[in-house]
Amino acid sequence: MADTQQVDPKAERKAARLAHQISTFAKAHGGAEGQVAYIGERGARIVLVGEDGGWGDLVAPTYAIAEQAVAKSGITVHESFDGEFAAKVTTGSYEWKRMAGIQLGG
Repeated sequence: MADTQQVDPKAERKAARLAHQISTFAKAHGGAEGQVAYIGERGARIVLVGEDGGWGDLVAPTYAIAEQAVAKSGITVHESFDGEFAAKVTTGSYEWKRMAGIQLGG
């Protein structure tokens, strides 16, 4: 008996859209690396860090779709958001003010 897999066209389209967004981010930031994290019922978060230190994230409806999207985009994917990877992120005054505001109750 042949091994057949059901392909969900909606999931394929979502993965393709996410891969396009990832590729666009990478192109705008001189390349990119990422990390996929499971966030529960909401799906998975794809954290992107550009070669220029810019960062962003996307949310995929499932972990499988997130993995498919990063694979299609061709970026380097890290197992965790460890210190070496996190050190590539450049934060500006907005982020520092925002983090301080959260700490101070703002």
